[in-house]
Amino acid sequence: MKTDRIKKAALRRKYHVRKTVSGTPDRPRLLVFRSNRHIYAQIIDDAAGATLASASTRARGLRDQLTNAGDKKAAEIVGEAVAKQALGVGIKCVCFDRNRYKFHGRVRALAEAARKTGLVF
Repeated sequence: MKTDRIKKAALRRKYHVRKTVSGTPDRPRLLVFRSNRHIYAQIIDDAAGATLASASTRARGLRDQLTNAGDKKAAEIVGEAVAKQALGVGIKCVCFDRNRYKFHGRVRALAEAARKTGLVF
């Protein structure tokens, strides 16, 4: 089936990215997940298996600021929010995990907003 091929290709891309990107206590991983309606970002320490900071378009504080949760403007707001949380916890450097998505559109908008807010990739 066509959907099986698409899922396999997505997993292959995901494994390709995760082969080179892993979060350490010094430099945790900024993971991005996007759906058609929302975008999510988490900062993860893979050694401890813990999420250190997170933000999404579904969070109550951000939901009020958005008119549409699935566009670039929403991704920028989520990027700023996750960067502010990370800086509040004491994280300055992260490695970016685009999670099978091209560095393009909403994923790029989130990354650039996080950089502008003060995170170092």
